[in-house]
Amino acid sequence: MKLVNWSDERIDALVLLWNQEIGSEFPMRKELFNQNSFKDKNICKQASAIAVDDNNHVVGFIVAKRYQEKLDVGIGEKIGWIQVLLVKQGQRNQGIGSTLLANAESQLKKAGVNQILLGRDPWHYFPGIPEGWKETQSWFERKGYENNGTEHDMIRKYRNRDEIEKPNIEGAEWSILELKDKELFLEFLHRCFPGRWEYEAIHYFQQGGTGREFAILKKEQKIIGFCRMNDVKSNLIAQNVYWAPLFKEALGGIGPLGVDEKERGQGYGLAVVEAGIYFLRRRGISRIVIDWTGLVAFYNKLGYDIWKTYAAYKKEM
Repeated sequence: MKLVNWSDERIDALVLLWNQEIGSEFPMRKELFNQNSFKDKNICKQASAIAVDDNNHVVGFIVAKRYQEKLDVGIGEKIGWIQVLLVKQGQRNQGIGSTLLANAESQLKKAGVNQILLGRDPWHYFPGIPEGWKETQSWFERKGYENNGTEHDMIRKYRNRDEIEKPNIEGAEWSILELKDKELFLEFLHRCFPGRWEYEAIHYFQQGGTGREFAILKKEQKIIGFCRMNDVKSNLIAQNVYWAPLFKEALGGIGPLGVDEKERGQGYGLAVVEAGIYFLRRRGISRIVIDWTGLVAFYNKLGYDIWKTYAAYKKEM
């Protein structure tokens, strides 16, 4: 076994290995893998690698990242991420995973990283290790990673008889974001939600987004809340529709979402989710996923149940 450089020339073999190993739970598409694991400017190429056998066949790989973009959105440059580490079933327990991880940690540390998270990266796949992967959790714990929380994906299937009404709150106006309000929206995010959500919105517009993926709440012509809503026509493959191939019908996604801190406590939070659901249902979406959340009781109120669960892990370097 040897490690070779991270290269999209092997993308077909990498996607094939992914689907052979975990595709029944998390089916990978070539366009998604290309979007998240090759086009992301934050990939640390020195820390990412492909393991090949003596016949030059892919038997494992790791994708590692650190923040390298010029966008000042509050994402720490000292944080590193292991986006994915995967080894072929028949090649495990031979030190391949350990070699891939040791190289990644060494290169990330050399680049100035002092904390590594499993998943949770920009353009991530997972917010942690999926529930049920006990051997994987134990393996990373032996490598010095500590469990620091639990996250969930939630889901609901709507029937034709389910009527979802647009929320009606006096003094508040709901609409789909128009491109003319792009700067107003980005200013709102920078003021109220600097960080990942702002980062994702900036990239959304850079990649040709028109605004149709955002439900916004205005009060006195000022944006005070938002909810992202994704579907098959979205310009980017967003987190809550990553695993759409698991379903026969089109999958929709809700989130992230938020309300200006000054306007909370008035029912806007629940209503902004309902607005996103309303617009998705109007587009014919009957199954909707809310990804990466700990607010189980909140979404239970809207009929959503836990679909997938993840254990968050980190390691101090």
